[in-house]
Amino acid sequence: MPDIEYDNFLKIALYKLDSSFRRLDADDRSKAKQEFAEVVAANSTENPVRTYSTVGTRTDAELMLVQDSKTVDTFHSFSRDINKSLLGSYLEQSYSYLSIRRKSRYKHGGGAPNLKEDYKYMVVYPMTKTRPWYERSMQERQEMMNDHFRVGKNYPMVKINTSYAFGLDDTEFVLSFEMDDPSDFTSLVMDLREVPAAQYTLTEIPIFTTIKMPIEEALDAMV
Repeated sequence: MPDIEYDNFLKIALYKLDSSFRRLDADDRSKAKQEFAEVVAANSTENPVRTYSTVGTRTDAELMLVQDSKTVDTFHSFSRDINKSLLGSYLEQSYSYLSIRRKSRYKHGGGAPNLKEDYKYMVVYPMTKTRPWYERSMQERQEMMNDHFRVGKNYPMVKINTSYAFGLDDTEFVLSFEMDDPSDFTSLVMDLREVPAAQYTLTEIPIFTTIKMPIEEALDAMV
């Protein structure tokens, strides 16, 4: 068995609010949102939860929660606490992705330096390669990925994150891109469409364009 460097597991969950919640008394809605914010804070002590809003960018989800952990048990505990909350009883988990961070099997000589750690926007989507991709030799795949990496280096303002979902979820990869200007990401994707490796992409939808914000603001945007 090869020696592979694995890092944290990654859980990305997207939620849709049932419209009946908006018909509750204002005080009840406020208490429910406060309770939910406390649940997020309590579950961020050891494994911080990053919160994003999809209000205005998707119709099938309004809230995205992102969490890293050394164990998947963390995600179970967090989901259990969400389900027990009042607001949780009005939330439907529209999408959920479980993956793990690990070192890429392709040599890329280091990417463009990312000078920031905090970005306003994140775009997330699952991706699966076609079977013919895995039938190509490692050398052939490496050569095609070299073109892929060269394009990425032209966009240092976009932070690229790849996690692996093989055997963990219904996709092979979960990709997330962080940036301060979504148009930079559009340009990056257009350029990536022209590299040889692009022909081996089977699926890369749905795509979620999200806005990073404190949980309190994200909840207020929903109601």
